[in-house]
Amino acid sequence: MSELPPELLPLLRRAGLLAPGEALHATALAGGVASDIWRLDLAGGAICVKRALPKLKVEAEWRAPVERNAYEVAWLQLAGRIAPGAVPKVLAHDSAAGLFVMEFLDPALYPVWKSELREGRVDLAAAREVGARLARIHAGTAGDAAVAESFRSDEIFYAIRLEPYLEAAARAHRTLADPLRRLLCVTAATRRALVHGDVSPKNILLGPRGPIFLDAECAWYGDPAFDLAFCLNHLLLKCLLTPPATTAFLRAFEVLVDAYLAGVSWESPPELEARAAHLLPGLFLARVDGKSPVEYLVDERDKAKVRRVAGRFLRTPVETLREIARIWATEAA
Repeated sequence: MSELPPELLPLLRRAGLLAPGEALHATALAGGVASDIWRLDLAGGAICVKRALPKLKVEAEWRAPVERNAYEVAWLQLAGRIAPGAVPKVLAHDSAAGLFVMEFLDPALYPVWKSELREGRVDLAAAREVGARLARIHAGTAGDAAVAESFRSDEIFYAIRLEPYLEAAARAHRTLADPLRRLLCVTAATRRALVHGDVSPKNILLGPRGPIFLDAECAWYGDPAFDLAFCLNHLLLKCLLTPPATTAFLRAFEVLVDAYLAGVSWESPPELEARAAHLLPGLFLARVDGKSPVEYLVDERDKAKVRRVAGRFLRTPVETLREIARIWATEAA
């Protein structure tokens, strides 16, 4: 973890968060691979600072523009207006330095969804609300030309999502390269709503008033089916992390799908579901053979299961997400 950026103290003072002469205590937080994150304890309470990194913390060479930090702030602010309470409040932002300050949410009150799932604690109401809130944000931005213009972040989305996931998986699997690259092209060309880009359980807190979305560095005006497929992908993978909870994970998968599709008003729900069902196996494979493999898949037998199911649906796509979950239930068992 790097030292605090020199631009931070002036930013805190300009925002009225740090009084002249006031001391602060900084604690580095474990976050994702794309940013440095700190908790700052000030006289007025704890806050959180996030700074985008030009090179991500993975084994593969993976770089992304730090301007994504500004898109993340814009996504948080817009999503907060559409779905109040669904995101943390942004307190200050320095776009040139690629950092921003937001409210700190106490883990005792806002547990990370991934941690809950790892322990086999599957809250179906939380899964339902994740789907509903995600659909609400998509619906609130769908077809909005002004939002589309504000989030012309195609290069960043390619660098941090499409290339390290679908293109990297295509390089690793020559026999599946054509369908993977078709998925990449379709996703890149589809522009329907504002996409978060990293709707993963590690980026969702389960608050007292519902789920809260974090880490919108991949924000992009594009295909909302990406967000749906990206989140569902993790529920499938958790079956290999915590096998006794497989039935509950797959039930959460169904509940989330139903809640999300019930909120799809900007296009035909079956059409969006079909795009998500086509994309899901590509993302599934990418978490084994892309640039950002999930850290808990270390058993080669588990990796083989993912490759078999992903390959099946990449070669012969299906139109419904439930069909993928049904086949995966058998394979995971």
